[in-house]
Amino acid sequence: MLDLRPIGYVIGLLVTVLGVTMLIPLTVDIWLGNGHWSVFLESAILTSLTGGVLALACANGVKAGLTLQQTFLLTTGVWLVLPVFGALPFLLGPPEARVVDAFFEAMSGLTTTGSTVFSGLDDLPAGILLWRSMMQWFGGVGIIVVAMVFLPELRVGGMQIFRSEAFDTDGKVLPRAAQIAARISVVYLTLTLVCYLSYIFVGMNSFDALNHALTTVSTGGFSSYDASFGTFQGPAEYVASVFMVLASLPFVRYVQLMAGHTGPILRDSQVRTFLILVAILVLVMTAYRVVVNDDHYEHAFREGLFNVTSIITGTGYASVDYQLWGAFPIVLFFFLGLVGGCAGSTCCSIKVFRFQLLFASIRAQIRTIHAPHGIFTPRYDGRPVSEDVLSSVMAFFVMFVVSLGVLSVLLGMTGLDFVTSVSGAATALANIGPGLGDVIGPAGNFADLNDTAKWLLSGAMLIGRLELLAVYAILTIQFWRN
Repeated sequence: MLDLRPIGYVIGLLVTVLGVTMLIPLTVDIWLGNGHWSVFLESAILTSLTGGVLALACANGVKAGLTLQQTFLLTTGVWLVLPVFGALPFLLGPPEARVVDAFFEAMSGLTTTGSTVFSGLDDLPAGILLWRSMMQWFGGVGIIVVAMVFLPELRVGGMQIFRSEAFDTDGKVLPRAAQIAARISVVYLTLTLVCYLSYIFVGMNSFDALNHALTTVSTGGFSSYDASFGTFQGPAEYVASVFMVLASLPFVRYVQLMAGHTGPILRDSQVRTFLILVAILVLVMTAYRVVVNDDHYEHAFREGLFNVTSIITGTGYASVDYQLWGAFPIVLFFFLGLVGGCAGSTCCSIKVFRFQLLFASIRAQIRTIHAPHGIFTPRYDGRPVSEDVLSSVMAFFVMFVVSLGVLSVLLGMTGLDFVTSVSGAATALANIGPGLGDVIGPAGNFADLNDTAKWLLSGAMLIGRLELLAVYAILTIQFWRN
């Protein structure tokens, strides 16, 4: 019989920690004289008590290792339960959101998607704005740990290829999670602090710098203004672009770098591919803006750099409505958002390494057609890739396309137009942020969508953040039989 106590214990601890962190925006509201601090006090008490009771009730079932079933359930359960409690401040205080809107916003925050249903951000209390940013920051470091610990163990989407990159602790999932989280948190905190100081250096006030540092390093994209990053034209866009790129690289490489090992990050093929891809796309977009839109060089480069980086990393900041640039940028950005950054980063979407494996497999197949008696093995980073990894990657691609199609149809059935349905499905599954069109485009938000569409998109954010198959697996009869 499946023992749920280890799962309940971990989730209970995380819920308790989430409740304690609500004291930070509470303190900010008190410091600024906002009368809404009681909302966070109520939310913190309810969240911490619930999490504490759950952890205590399940403490007698804690083990060092988890079964495969328990690991699947824990991975999905954490990202399903935490948004429920993260939504409480939105329900109890400004903006006094409805349940569907509060849950959508919390899920978008913790999955670092960045889509929002809130308008009038400029007038919301500082505590609420900070809480939105904090949720994305928590989600960013959380997904790194999931990518380094749980997904390789679950053999999801080819992530098992990175098993050797993790820190060895005799195959015990929970101790390894704690160890990796501790080491990565140091890097994560350092990047956030440097980003914060950089934003202040280019002219942001302290509160804006903190909010945007939290959502930049997490590649989340929540802003404290309705105009998103359009409020900060100029040097701040360069700062954001640099840190979005840094957050898109594998954090395990930073840990190795801090230990004095520079070789791994320099030799990492997905890092090189990602950086080259960004550089080429920025140059292409800059040239397009200069030639077609008659923009001047610096502005064309800055807006091209910022928006290309924001979309490919899944951050989802918008400095301008790039839909006004013409058809080419719209099509480019749609497909660009499906690429993503490197595995083991805060980025989302399909990720670079899967495209590398896909092309390596295609190349091997073409060579086999040319020389039927030859044996050609796809390679990644100079190493042969096992059939198991290739099958997982191909399954991921197939399920992503199928999920995108089914979700688009379901959204269309709720009354949304074609562009909104398809781009909404893509931005939720790939955790990008803005969609396309007049409703959910970079100049709009998701507030006007119907409730059914919001629930569907909330579920899609969860599925996409956990690499699809980690969620789909627990919906099968075989999973529960085994």
